[in-house]
Amino acid sequence: MTVEELIWDMDGTLLDTTTVVPAAFVRSVRTLGGPVIDANDVVGAYWRGTPEVILEHLVGRPLEGSETEVYYLELAGVEVAPYPGVADVFAALRARGRAVAVFTGNSSRAAEALLRSAGLHADVLIGGDHVSRPKPAPDGILLTAAELGTDPVHVAYIGDSPLDLRAAAAAGSRGAAAAWGHLCDQAEHADVVLSGPLQALDLLSTESIVV
Repeated sequence: MTVEELIWDMDGTLLDTTTVVPAAFVRSVRTLGGPVIDANDVVGAYWRGTPEVILEHLVGRPLEGSETEVYYLELAGVEVAPYPGVADVFAALRARGRAVAVFTGNSSRAAEALLRSAGLHADVLIGGDHVSRPKPAPDGILLTAAELGTDPVHVAYIGDSPLDLRAAAAAGSRGAAAAWGHLCDQAEHADVVLSGPLQALDLLSTESIVV
């Protein structure tokens, strides 16, 4: 399979949000009068989709639109760091004429805020709010590939979660496990396992790179 484009997951792949995102949910649930929860409860609900869906589940009741703003207020101003090598691989991709593309199960609003906090920018950003089905459905990868103007079979999707790898397989794309991510499971099948972000450059066909 010739890889023409890379698509990146965000949380746990580009950004170390291991602490700040669960903490923002825990504070939000407390503010909204929900049950006592911890970070493990939050991480266990990630598969449900966007922050709005997760928050409603954690609170345990339907939420008004204004109530979900509580989470974004908690998220505002948090400090997030990219994993080592992420800024370098973004710069290398752009130097080679490639787009920086991100598909995250997080909402596009939250993703923009977190990437900005980390000093990063995506040329193409697709959030969980842009698709009807969350990972492991392939919808987000298919949409991002379409935005890039390439066939999903020529895409490598890089993510730390088993759901990322399953979404890649469902899309017919190459699944690259981000071994540095906090949800990486070595037992989950991956087409390739990356020890660091810069290794992703090796997946790109040299013929597809514009210099």
